[in-house]
Amino acid sequence: MPELSQETERAGGPLPFGPAEVTGPSMVPTLRHGDLLLVHWGARIRPGDVIVLRHPFQQDLLVVKRAVELREGGWWVLGDNPYAGGDSTDYGVVPEELVLGRVRFRYRPRKGGQRSPFALAGWALSAVRPVLSDRSASRRLRAR
Repeated sequence: MPELSQETERAGGPLPFGPAEVTGPSMVPTLRHGDLLLVHWGARIRPGDVIVLRHPFQQDLLVVKRAVELREGGWWVLGDNPYAGGDSTDYGVVPEELVLGRVRFRYRPRKGGQRSPFALAGWALSAVRPVLSDRSASRRLRAR
């Protein structure tokens, strides 16, 4: 179950930031299919951060999840959509060397049918947003 487009890779540029595109539903409502992300590659990760990582079993596949807890052996990660799966409940702890970066912003592209001034204004107000840490992630972990 991919979460980022296959073309997403860290660019070897001078800045530690790069783009990524979301595919799949596992981070709904925080991120949706088609959202574009600004990733801070190599950033320090804290519980609650939305992160980009290599899938533990398919390391050519990049996924985006929420870092819930640092455990022995790596990060426990969960998707914000509990019905989508494809997180640590399926593959366990993710080693720290597979964590690539932290998501800082998301850009939600405009839908083709948004033509009215109200729809365009609504899109403009919500298109670019910072992706904030969710410090309540540990509570969700205990509930599972």
